[in-house]
Amino acid sequence: MKKIVYLETAYLTLGQLLKEQALVDSGGQAKWFLREQTVFVNGMPEDRRGRKLVAGDTVEVPDTGSFFLRSATTQADD
Repeated sequence: MKKIVYLETAYLTLGQLLKEQALVDSGGQAKWFLREQTVFVNGMPEDRRGRKLVAGDTVEVPDTGSFFLRSATTQADD
């Protein structure tokens, strides 16, 4: 599954993205999830739930999907 995530703010943390996409229910679960599951940010493995994601970043969760971060202002152009 490929999904575009529109950012309303300057950034979103990886833990917040996981919660918004219903992959976890809380920050504590995000920490556990990232320890147990390989998640890639821009093609590099990432295990920090506080990692700041900005427009243009790509997050890949194997067996779940890819998330492309875009600015909310881009949404009006789509």
